[in-house]
Amino acid sequence: MSERQNVGQGNGERHSRSVRDAPGDEADRGVTVPDTGPSPEVERRAPDSPAKLPARAWRAVLKGSLSEFKNDELADRAAALTYYGVLSLFPALLVLVSLLGIAGRSATDTVLDNLRQLTPGSARDIITRAVQQLQDQSGTGSVMAIVGLALAVWSASGYVAGFIRAANAVYDMPEGRPVWKVLPVRLGVTVVLMVLAVASALMVVFTGALARQAGTALGLGDTALTVWAIAKWPVLVLLVTIMIAILYWATPNARVMGFRWITPGSVLALLIWLVASAGFALYVAGFASYNKTYGTMAGVIVFLIWLWISNLAILLGLEFDAETARQRAVEGGLPPDAEPYTRPRDTRTWDEKDRQRLADGL
Repeated sequence: MSERQNVGQGNGERHSRSVRDAPGDEADRGVTVPDTGPSPEVERRAPDSPAKLPARAWRAVLKGSLSEFKNDELADRAAALTYYGVLSLFPALLVLVSLLGIAGRSATDTVLDNLRQLTPGSARDIITRAVQQLQDQSGTGSVMAIVGLALAVWSASGYVAGFIRAANAVYDMPEGRPVWKVLPVRLGVTVVLMVLAVASALMVVFTGALARQAGTALGLGDTALTVWAIAKWPVLVLLVTIMIAILYWATPNARVMGFRWITPGSVLALLIWLVASAGFALYVAGFASYNKTYGTMAGVIVFLIWLWISNLAILLGLEFDAETARQRAVEGGLPPDAEPYTRPRDTRTWDEKDRQRLADGL
């Protein structure tokens, strides 16, 4: 959690409100809990878009992101997400392969060809072998296959569950949503991300043929196909950025500004991931000695490190968005060190420990 302390306003005392405003406690106990987030007046004065933040606010966002990245122990949280990612990856691949299988085996092969261009060698080999095994084992659309897909979606949602906990830590906000609210978020985000992943894959598979036909009709020949081979990457980058933005918006128990298709953090996360993946691939290919150190386990180790780097990039982008929300509130009049700097979505499952932690500004 953050080490920031609340410095209060005016006379140095933290704003508080009656416990009757916090569901789940007795109103007559006289206990006070922190005013959970910026006041309506602060919200009215705050900029309605990150683009309207002044330069000094962006400097504070960058500084705060680096500081809070350490304070929130995001390197360790990225390692935890890597664990959940490994458990979720292959069920997610099962769903992807099953849906792409409707379009034929060649559709999956085309997606694999494009995926090979984005992952380091050893990680690429692991994913390729897993997909090929799933292709060989895939069956027809029976009831058991549908049940298997449902179980795969549930297993894949484990990553989203882990990300929910990490997002709450980043926003310094205890989880207050009851399980019947968190579970639909967990499954819903998983399904939406899978649908977007399948849509991206199908776009890669089918638009190449459409580009070829368009080129033939316009008399451009293979030129149209060449242009699309280059232009498809910005489109895919945009889709991945949207997927990250959905993850950032839906998971934390913090009311952030309304959903935005692209956020500063999602763009930053994608850029860091692309650069880090390329750098790691070059390092593994030219300088690393994982084969000598780990032997037959080298491929698995490289794959895990790449997943960890990917999660680091995603969490840093989330931290950047959280600090952007903090500076937005500061511009509206909230003290720079006030906690929390966003309002919670729900407080029904907060206990006395959660409320006391917020009262202490921790």
